Amino acid sequence: MLGNIIWFLVGGIWLALGFLISAVIFCILIFTIPLAKQCLKLAMLSLLPFGKQVVSDPSSNPSISVLGNVLWVVLCGFWMALGFLISGVLACLTIVGIPFGLQAFKLAGLALFPFGKRII
Repeated sequence: MLGNIIWFLVGGIWLALGFLISAVIFCILIFTIPLAKQCLKLAMLSLLPFGKQVVSDPSSNPSISVLGNVLWVVLCGFWMALGFLISGVLACLTIVGIPFGLQAFKLAGLALFPFGKRII
């Protein structure tokens, strides 16, 4: 609980807001609406990441997930994941920041391949 409060105050609200703005931009074109859905998934996780897990979604179509992940990585996923990875490494340099670094690594994994994943 305390981790979520600190995360929210330090930067979680801005991450979530950025993903929400990205989702709105992706909704402008009809064929990028699936990308907007993934931005909403990232916004939900980046708002309060502690206590949530990212798992594979057995109900998702594997071929569509692969195609969506390839398109996602080419458009924006690589850079988002790299940013979360760097943030996680920097946070883990201090003992106090290790839990926040682990959450950044969780976000990096979801930012790289969001299709076919579910947050519980």
